[in-house]
Amino acid sequence: MFASSGGAVTALALVAAYPNDVTTLVAHEPPLIPVLPDAEAAERARSGVRDAYEAKGSNAGMAAFIAMTSWRGEFTDDYFAQPAPEPGVFGMPSEDDGSRDSPLLSDRSWAVTSYRPDVDALAAAPTRIVIAVGEESLGTFTGRASVATAELLGQQATVFPSHHGGFLGGESGYPGQPEAFARKLRDVLDDDT
Repeated sequence: MFASSGGAVTALALVAAYPNDVTTLVAHEPPLIPVLPDAEAAERARSGVRDAYEAKGSNAGMAAFIAMTSWRGEFTDDYFAQPAPEPGVFGMPSEDDGSRDSPLLSDRSWAVTSYRPDVDALAAAPTRIVIAVGEESLGTFTGRASVATAELLGQQATVFPSHHGGFLGGESGYPGQPEAFARKLRDVLDDDT
């Protein structure tokens, strides 16, 4: 099984609950706040995304989300001292469209990012678990969470080409390296060790 982002979190929970159902899991960049050394600050940064979304709409929320997820290193005072990012910086309109139905930008997604992996159940599972991280993501929120999750499982994160959406092409607006990503995934899945 290959799963990325929130899907990787769900897949880790699946393996913990049903350890005989998956033979190999490649969990790519699970955004797990509890595994971070700066978890409290990461929760505060996540709240800032929700607050921007609730106050000014999806474009402001998405701008805050991009700023949070692209920040390199721990969430420090420097992060929180920044002005709120303008949606226009990311090519989005500044106007509030009035909608407030985004699971990603609201607190409805917090069950995913607040999930604490059951390390004992994962270690006991016969499943081969590979925690993957994009080479461009190292140091960002999801990259740091991947490295920390791998360490909890007694392994090093396996580095994949590109970034968080590295398996996507140009259709995403932030193209990855889908061919190189697919080659790496095949190599990882073919490796029996």
